[in-house]
Amino acid sequence: MRKRTVTLILLFFLFFGLATCSNNAPTNLTGNSLPPQNQNFRIWWSQGFLPEENEVVARLISQWEKESGKKAELRLIPLNSIDAETQKALKDGNPPDVLYSATAETNLIPSLAWQNQLADVSDLINSFKDLYNPTVLEAVYFQNNIAKKRAYYSVPIGQQATHILYWRNILQEAGLNEQEIPTNWDDFWKFWKQAQDILRQNGKSDIYGLGLTMSALGTDTFLIFQQFLEAYNVKIVDKDGNLSLKNPANREGIIKALTQYTNFYKDGYVPPDSVEWKDSGNNVSFLESQSLMTANGTLSIPLTQKLEQNQYNKLSTDLYLNKMVTRGWPEKPGGGEITSILGVKQIVIFEASQHKEEAKSFLSSLLKPENLNQFLKEGGKGRIIPVMPKLLQDSYWNNPTDPHISVAIKQLNGLTRPSYEVFNPAYSQVLAQNIWSKAILNIIKDGLSPEKAAEETIAKIEQIFAQWK
Repeated sequence: MRKRTVTLILLFFLFFGLATCSNNAPTNLTGNSLPPQNQNFRIWWSQGFLPEENEVVARLISQWEKESGKKAELRLIPLNSIDAETQKALKDGNPPDVLYSATAETNLIPSLAWQNQLADVSDLINSFKDLYNPTVLEAVYFQNNIAKKRAYYSVPIGQQATHILYWRNILQEAGLNEQEIPTNWDDFWKFWKQAQDILRQNGKSDIYGLGLTMSALGTDTFLIFQQFLEAYNVKIVDKDGNLSLKNPANREGIIKALTQYTNFYKDGYVPPDSVEWKDSGNNVSFLESQSLMTANGTLSIPLTQKLEQNQYNKLSTDLYLNKMVTRGWPEKPGGGEITSILGVKQIVIFEASQHKEEAKSFLSSLLKPENLNQFLKEGGKGRIIPVMPKLLQDSYWNNPTDPHISVAIKQLNGLTRPSYEVFNPAYSQVLAQNIWSKAILNIIKDGLSPEKAAEETIAKIEQIFAQWK
């Protein structure tokens, strides 16, 4: 058992360790050294979770250079610092020309569009508009408060949603059949609690039925909890950007969602250390089989085990194909499909750029279906799902024997919506300040009632929106 656990954890950190490019990278790759203060065309890019992602990006840039006769400087920046470095560069008046940050779609991009710091890329989007999923395009149609208009201020390259995962083999140890997992909302959650009770009775004292994040140390808590708000039909912002929290039905839905989510923890069905988890916390808990099920914003957990099929990777192959299961969410409490909140990966061009022509030329090259597919498939290894339905015809994505990617695509082809910060960037501050996570912690750590926590949370959100400029 210990050998299996160590193998899983090593694979997890191998997959998520921030990697550098290989020595075969083009000479224009500057790594993490500070860019020179010059007029060269500069691209800043999130350093990939896998070496292949960095290599694919560098290769696509080199290909564009050969085709266009132009040059670019690529700087790879660790994920945990790229947004802060970008904001500093903007303050110093020296931003890059092009930015891809794997975390910017929630907090950074909506604000920059609002402040007129991003270039309008509507002409570029319109060239590829017929290839895109319409909901994805809605997710990059931002308000510019200076120009007093909405437009496309970023280029979408991939999408993700929050999925549910569980261990099939551990469920079988509890004598439960996955075919009996309820589709009804309340019964669905009771099922995992029942499974924990049975496993505990059978001597497995170290397993928890629900690996749900409860901390304010990352993004997983609000990604998961917002799906609970969706389940209870809570509408926080309308498409005109107006707050809807004064609606009594929305207040009641927030209370119900907070009550249910925090009771999982208070009743002992969630690992106690979940109040301190960062975004890797639920991944590790699940991979160590401490949690029977979890929810995650990408397919990152199962894809740690998607390795080349050979005699050395039999354990991982078995885990990926047979023991780990990815599935969508249950029906809402009143019945009906729950809407999945899209996370859309985006690239932006800065309004201050002196190289908009080169920037749009490079992005036009990247958005060619064969190039974008190469980045998502070879670099991302399936963590990010294509935003162009045409790409899903590729056998990599259209593989019915893959038990995880096929489920993710089915979920993304169902009911989806953009996150609220698209309609009003003030909501990005609600997420940046982890308002929902803090409400959860106030209940489970400080003993606040869900009703009181809901009142305080609504007041904080209203304050943030009132102060937004």
